[in-house]
Amino acid sequence: MDRLLLSRNRAIIKLGKIVLPILCQAEIRGKAGEFAVKAVLPLRLCVAVLCLVSATCGNAGAETLRIGVQKTGTFAWQLDVIKRHGLARDNGLDLDIKELASPEAGKLALNGGSVDVAVVDWLWAARERALGRALKFYPYSTAVGAIMVKEGSPLRQLSDLKGRSLAVAGGALDKSWLMVRAAALRRGIDLPRQASLLFGAPPLLYEKLRQGEADASLNFWNFCARLESQGYRKLYDVRDAEAELGLAEPIAVIGYVFSAAFLSAHPGTIDRFLDAAQKADRIMLESDAEWESLRPLMAAEDQSTFEAYRATGRSTMPRRSIDDEESDARKLFRTLAEIGGPELVGPSKELDEQLYYRRPTVPEN
Repeated sequence: MDRLLLSRNRAIIKLGKIVLPILCQAEIRGKAGEFAVKAVLPLRLCVAVLCLVSATCGNAGAETLRIGVQKTGTFAWQLDVIKRHGLARDNGLDLDIKELASPEAGKLALNGGSVDVAVVDWLWAARERALGRALKFYPYSTAVGAIMVKEGSPLRQLSDLKGRSLAVAGGALDKSWLMVRAAALRRGIDLPRQASLLFGAPPLLYEKLRQGEADASLNFWNFCARLESQGYRKLYDVRDAEAELGLAEPIAVIGYVFSAAFLSAHPGTIDRFLDAAQKADRIMLESDAEWESLRPLMAAEDQSTFEAYRATGRSTMPRRSIDDEESDARKLFRTLAEIGGPELVGPSKELDEQLYYRRPTVPEN
């Protein structure tokens, strides 16, 4: 950052040395009667030019970082805070935000190289590493969803899903679905074979449940909060699946994912982005007014849903060390591998030691 500011200031000074003498010379050559009139215009022009150069140099020094984001996801909230407070700009970054239709689109964009960073789940990133794609993961949120049903539904437990239609948000490799599958298998329930499954984007499946086109829906936490405000209830919380699989406390199941190749080719870029993201989190933790600014993005139908979004958004920001996160993730991965094998976690039986990204330095909070 110091180098960027120094380069910009040098450019401004250099231009000033060129432009100012020219403008001043024009003033001196003017006739005495015209001097007062002409002196004002060059001075204003000079100031305008220098301001333009200053802004241009600032933008030219910023590095572009392509970020994939699902418009209806909570990552969009954080990015909005970053943008409105100029946190990326202050860290020498120009964020190129690419809106995606679903979490699956984010995974495809990462593998296709059309984005540099996206928020996706750690199980998918771990599977990709086992398949030879060198991805890195850094915690973003511990939030998980639930299987939701209508209040008057006869479905009360996982075994009741046999012979029923279950809509699953995020795709067949989504972390919540894989954990629910594993927990069900421990109870002797094979959901892919005993229930009728429908996969799709979270907003679509939210509507499918409301329209009665599915008996139950496993969706992301923010859509579950909206459903609860409309009288729907949880049949099974993914947090319960985590506990059944041996986790004493929640881990960040979704995070910022990027390639090791990008990390090597752009030293410091990811850290500057993470600095901006953590500053945005602090603002969201400390300011209720900030959440009022986020209301249009949150699509909360009423005050209770808005407050649930705010409370969950704050409570699920990661607070544990990377070592603790990785240790629990390793235990969970091993359990999933033992229960479901390659069908759940891919070809590896152990979590790759290089999956979690460890920052060289972590700013003080």
